[in-house]
Formats: sequence, structure tokens, C-alpha cells
Amino acid sequence: MFTLGALSFVAPVALLGLASLPILWWLLRVIPPAPRRVRFPAIRLVMRLVNPEESSAKTPLWLTILRLALLTLVILGAAHPILNANNQVAKDGPLILIVDDGWASAKHWNKRQTAFANLMDQAERQTRAVAVITTAPNSADRSRQMESLLSADAARQLLSALQPKPWPVNRLATASILNELKFEGSPEIVWLSNGLNTEPDGSDVAEFTSILQKLGPLTVLADTPGALPPLLMPPVSERDGLTLSARRAASSVASSLSLRVRGEDGNVLTRQPLKFAAGETTGKLKLQLPTEIRNKVTLIEIENLNSAGSTVLVDERWRRRPVGLVSNLKRSASQPLLDNLFYLDKALDPFTEVRIGPMVELFKREIAMVVLADPGKMTTQQNDRLLRWIKLGGVALRFAGPKLAADKNPVLPVRLRKGNRDLGGALSWSKPAALAAFPENSPFAGLAIPKDVHIQRQVLAQPTVDLPEKTWARLTDGTPLVTAEKRGDGWLVFVHTTASPDWSNLPLSGLFVGMLQNLVQLSRGVVGETGERVLKPIQSIDGFGRLTDPRAGALAMKSSEFLSKKAGPKNPPGFYGDETARRAFNLSPSITHLTPLGDLGAGVTRDTYQESREQDFRGALLLAALALALLDIIASFALRGFFTFTKINKSVTAAMLAVLLLPLISMTVAAQTLVPDQQVNTNDTREFAAALNIRIAYVKTGNSQIDRTSRAGLEGLAFIANSRTAADMGKPVAIDPASSVLAFYPMIYWPITEDAPIIDPATASRLNNYIKGGGTIFFDTRDSSGAGIGADRLEEIARHLDVPPMTAISSDHVLTKAYYLLREFPGRWTGGRVWVQKASSQAAERANDGVSSIIVGGHDWAGAWAMDEARKPLHPVVPGGERQREMAYRFGINLMMYVLTGNYKADQVHLPAILERLGQ
Repeated sequence: MFTLGALSFVAPVALLGLASLPILWWLLRVIPPAPRRVRFPAIRLVMRLVNPEESSAKTPLWLTILRLALLTLVILGAAHPILNANNQVAKDGPLILIVDDGWASAKHWNKRQTAFANLMDQAERQTRAVAVITTAPNSADRSRQMESLLSADAARQLLSALQPKPWPVNRLATASILNELKFEGSPEIVWLSNGLNTEPDGSDVAEFTSILQKLGPLTVLADTPGALPPLLMPPVSERDGLTLSARRAASSVASSLSLRVRGEDGNVLTRQPLKFAAGETTGKLKLQLPTEIRNKVTLIEIENLNSAGSTVLVDERWRRRPVGLVSNLKRSASQPLLDNLFYLDKALDPFTEVRIGPMVELFKREIAMVVLADPGKMTTQQNDRLLRWIKLGGVALRFAGPKLAADKNPVLPVRLRKGNRDLGGALSWSKPAALAAFPENSPFAGLAIPKDVHIQRQVLAQPTVDLPEKTWARLTDGTPLVTAEKRGDGWLVFVHTTASPDWSNLPLSGLFVGMLQNLVQLSRGVVGETGERVLKPIQSIDGFGRLTDPRAGALAMKSSEFLSKKAGPKNPPGFYGDETARRAFNLSPSITHLTPLGDLGAGVTRDTYQESREQDFRGALLLAALALALLDIIASFALRGFFTFTKINKSVTAAMLAVLLLPLISMTVAAQTLVPDQQVNTNDTREFAAALNIRIAYVKTGNSQIDRTSRAGLEGLAFIANSRTAADMGKPVAIDPASSVLAFYPMIYWPITEDAPIIDPATASRLNNYIKGGGTIFFDTRDSSGAGIGADRLEEIARHLDVPPMTAISSDHVLTKAYYLLREFPGRWTGGRVWVQKASSQAAERANDGVSSIIVGGHDWAGAWAMDEARKPLHPVVPGGERQREMAYRFGINLMMYVLTGNYKADQVHLPAILERLGQ
């Protein structure tokens, strides 16, 4: 490569062609142009018979200059000039790329791709072989994959497909692979580093750098300390919220990060700033959320970083499971130690939220466990309500006591003997009994039993065949102390002694707290997480922090290994579990330090990732040469008389007319279609399949979980509508508003996501034509109130749509009586308004039979309608339970009737007046 200032030439030998320009000048001036062709003028043969002396014509000066410029451009293009060429790779041996492709490289992966492209361009210009070696473990069999020497083009393809891994790098293991490479000449080593040490003192980097320098000259690319990625740690669960913390490598200046909290459906629950003080490497945030919202948290991420280190998963261990203490009496403030609930409240308060009140009030909110501390006689209605709640996944814990005998039909897991058993009383020969070791099938297994815990009185169970299986704790004499029975998805648990120290000193011990804590974890969502279990991968996090299907090669883990295992190819971060439990395995706990690269020693060239400043003029020069060549051909034909400028002008005029008429022809054809701007391909049977029966479309958001919910919700609505009405609805169809044919669908369900793109004008035009043709778009912001983040995002993305004036649904609107009589329109959530098109004039009422072209709400109706293959609901509804879900189904049926049949219900209301006017 030849360099002249800032300009470099890849093939400088081609510049010797410039020496031929004077010779070409002389030849063009000496050799005359080809004679001009003239039609034979027979009638003028005898005219002007004078034969003057003529000299041969010369090539016109302008044509000579044109051809010299053409040759100059070809020569310069062949020389391949580059401005500000990066001559970092300047050796003749192979190029060895060491790529840090662990989690820390994901933040600026686009900069690394730019560096890959620049290095491959240089290697290709110098025809150098390339070896690509990654430092993150790449397979279960081997710590990483070794690449042999490749051509620059093959290495470019390999690097373009490379993605960051969701685990740390292991550089020293990479050094052994370098010894397996066979090459000739002195190699050039370029290490594309992530900028971080893997050891606190940087000893690993010093050793790795020394090994690389022995092979050849070393260049290290690394981000500046301020640009290094932060690391988000799993939250710490506390009584009043979750404490989040993040670590960074550089601590010089104050900075702030935006944390985004998502639910299981991908919906954004909240955003909170996490701040770093100047000089501090750790920032903390106290996240305080209502219990119902906190229990939905599944994923927490740092916005706009997109890496496995900026994402943490949350499982049931971080859930706050409220416990209700059933009490119909006012608690005594003067004698709290005599109250059964006092000891339960003190034992439960450190790790959960305690609510005290009547059973009816407790069940109005989500609750994980209810405790009945010798409640006395319960009514049949109370027992039925309690059993229904247990079957849905709750845990009911009941204690014995003096009032138990008053309840003739108690809800218990076992049958009881009459009377109580006194141990160590004044009239008893026996002594207070101690606890025996807990059975393996007990949730208390593993808890240490204090020697000073004794039971003085208990109620006894009737011996049955299944009593041993129902016994979770027993005394040393074998009599049951705690029995339990599975009811539906929940548990009914009975403690055969009191919740106060009246019958035992168990409530005064630390064992009592541990037993209650384990029982709370039995509530729905945590069943089965205790004990030594093997959990298989359910979902994995990729290098960019996205939840995906389980990674190839991922293995199952024992529940006891989650704290000791480090993320790697065999155990990538993600969710592990089975049908009864799910546990999060995060990357950040295994990364103990975060420090930037220090001094790399003498002889190492250090640089940063930056945008390429190279400007390659080869393409532009050759393109200009091609243009001059075409101009030369036209000029040569003109000089030889093949055409005249008059003909050229006519041709240009005809071409311009064709260009102007083409859009008019296209507009005429489009005007003949049913719906403008929607060209129907008659050969696409999939599009016309939607015309065979009634199908509701939903917009693909790109979020797989939301799209699955939309599909399952509309399928569930179709099932309910088909079973209750005369409608015959088919399966829903996922569409892209920018490309799909919309005319076949009476309604489009559009869930709004936080990252939904703005509707471009072309797509907006298609949607405007759709609603003008009678279609309805149902926007679901899924933010409960319809006035939160989702509503703001809807207003932003739909600014190009022709949205009519909107109004909240009134009590006499057709949607309230299209099939069912409704006064509210709940989905998964309730409490917000539903907005429809305002009927501001008679013309508006007559258009589309008065059906609103736009409907807007925020209750996440698809989530409420969604069913699995067994026709069971997929998502809970808040706060009204199954009654609220039924009302959501009814609203869905009303919506379908409204969209399909228009205002027929309003016509029925006015039918008597219409008949009276007709005189009938």
C-alpha cells in the first residue's frame, strides 16, 4: 500500500497508467474520427461539382478531454484510493482476532461489528489469512471453539453471525488454543476486548497479554472506563419492598440508569431511576409496589443496555405473599399475650404482609394463606367459600383450641377423636412430649427442632389408612401434630395444638417461624420448590438480555446448585423448573468484581472502538468512469450521424410522458378495487381463507408472549361466542397492518406495547381506508385505566390515523345491550373507561350503521379471554375473580354482535315508534 499524506492506494502500480495519458492525447489528435454517414443525395449530384482540397478532420478537443478524463478515472479506480486508511494491520503474516464475546460485549456490539468489518476490509486488501478465536466458552464439550485459518471473506461471514454469550469470558483457556494454530510468517494479533478484568488484581489480563505478545505484535481495542456496562444484581426482598442494586466499573462521575420492571406478560409495570453518586461504584433503589403489582414482577432490566448483565429474572422467592388472620372480634390492646393472633402476627411479620379481619373482607383481595386460630363454629357458607378458595391454590392453616368442640362439622384434613389429650397435666401420668424428626414428604423437612419445644395438650386424629401420608409433623410417641390434605390446587393444614402458649411452647420458638414461612411458600406458584429437585431449563436469556426458548445444550440443575453454579454453556441464565415450580437463575451473582483494564505493559498498542473514518473512493471513481463511457458512446454516435438532437428531444419527450402517465394508470387500476391501497393477490389462498368465515385479526407486536396472549384470547372468545350464540367464528389471524389484506376482517384487535413503532403514513393510509370501508379497530392499551403509559403511547403511534372524536360509552350505548345487558366492561383489569366514536351528527350515525370505527380501552381483554387447550383460563383477573372473567366474556360477545350486526338493538328499541309511523 502506497500512502500520500491522508490518501492511500491499495494498488499503486496502477498509477503508472497515468504515464500513458500524453500518448493518448497525441493519438486522439492525430487519428481522425470515423467519417460521418450521410444519406445519398441523388437529386443534387450535379450541384456544386467543385472539388476543394480537404484535410482530414481532427477529434474535437472536448471529446479528447472527455476520453482523457475517462482513462484517468479508470486508472485511479484501479489504484483503489482510500482517504484516512486505517493501516493498523500492516504485516504480511496471518491476522489473529481474539474476540471477547461474553456478556460485557453486548452493550456496544454494533461498534464491535464495525471493527470486524474494518479489519476484514484491511485483511482482504492485503490477501491475508484470518483466524477468529472467541474467549467465551462456546460448547459443553469444549471450553470454546477453535477456528482454523480462513480467508478474509469466510472470516467476515463468521464474524457477522457471531453473537455475544450470556456468560463471562475465560481468556486463559483461550491461550491453549493458540498453540494449536499452524501458520506461516509473523502473525498480527488484534484483541477486541470487553474492557474488564476477570480477576480483581488484573493478573489474568497480564498473563494473557504476555502470551499474546510472544506470538507477534499486539493491538488491544477496549471501551473507555465510562462506557463499560453496569451489572444489575438480583433484588433483595424486604418487608416494605424490593431493594435493587447495580454495580459499575468506573466511579468518577455521578450517573443515572433507568430501570424497567416487567410482568409475566411482558407489560411494563413501572420505571424507576437508579442513581450512582460520584466516586461510588454501587447504586441502590428501593422499589415499593402494591403487593398485587409486586407479585407480577418477572423481569427487571436496565433500559437501552440490552445485555444479560443488565437483566435479572424474578421468581416466587421475591413474591410477597400476604397472609390473612381471620378474626371477627376486636383485638385486646391491654392483654395482647392472651390473644392467639398476637403470636401469629409476630411470627409472620418479618417476612410477609399480615392482614387481619373477617374472612369475607380478607377474600376481597389477593391472599396466599389464611390462618384460622381456633375460630369456633363456622357457617356452611363460610366453609364453602373457604373450600372454593383452597381449590384455587390457597393454603388454609387451622389451629386447635377450646372452641373447636363447638364446631360440629369443621373443615379439617382428618377426622378427630372426641376430647383433648393432656400431657404432663395434674391428672396425667405422662410428661410433655417433644417433636420427632419431620418426614421427608413434609414441607418442614430440614428445619432444626429445638430440644426445649414441648407439647402439653393436643387433639388426636382418628387412625386411618392414609393418616401417615397426611402427617407432616408428629410427636415422639407417633401421634400427629400437623396434618394436611391436598384440595384442588391448594392445601388444608391443621395444627393439633393452639397458636398461643396455652397448650405448648411451640409459638415461642424459632421453629414456629420457620414452619409458618414454609407453609406460606406452599401457596400457588411456589408448590414443589422445597427439597432436592432437578429443574430443567424452561427459558434462557441470550447475550442481549432477551428471554428465548431453552438454549441448545442447556442441562437441568438441582435446586441446591442454584447458589453455587456459575452461568455457562451447560447452565445459561434463565428460568428452570417444571409444571409445578419455576426458579430464576441469574448471571450477576456469580460475577464478584467489576474493574476496568489497567496498564497492559510496554509494546502493546491500545485503541478504542470508534466509527471508521476511512473513505473508499474506488466505487465512486469507477462509477464516474462508467458515466463518462456512456457519454462518450452517445457523443460518438452523434458525430457519426446515427441520430440527431431532434430525435433525442422527441425520445426524451416520449419518456417524460410515459413517466407522467404511469402513476395515472396505476391510480385508475387502484380505483377499481374494493378497498384502495390493498392489492389482492388472487393466487394467495391464505388471504381468501379469511373470507370463508368470520375471523378476527390481531396485530403482531413482535413480543411473543403478548402475541400468544392475543391469539389465545381471541380463540377463547370465538369458543365462547360459538357455544352461546348463533355465530360461527373461525380462528383469529395475526396480521401486519403494513402488508396484510385488511378487507376480510370485521375487527382488528390491537394490543399496545411500550415499544410499539409509530404508524407510518403509508400504513396509516391503509388503516384509514379500512375503517372507511366499515372496519373497526379495537385498541387495548392494557394499562387498566386507559390513561397511563399505554394510552400515551397510543396517542403517539396513532397520530397519522384519522381518529374521529371519541367519547366514553354511555349507559344507553348499543354495546351495553347488543346481547347481554351490561353496565361495565371488565377484562383482566377493571375500573377504566371504554371509548367509542362520538355520534356528532345524523350522517355519522348512518355511516357504517352507527358502529364505531375506533374503540379504545385498557382492561387487557385478551388476557381475560385467553384459554389453554383444555379450555382453562391462562391468566388471573383482578380483583373480581371468575365473576369478573364471566363479565369479560359477555363484553366480548356484545362486542362481536355490535361489530357484525351494527345497531340492530337500537332499531329494536325504536321499533314500536317506527310501526306507529307506518300505521301498522
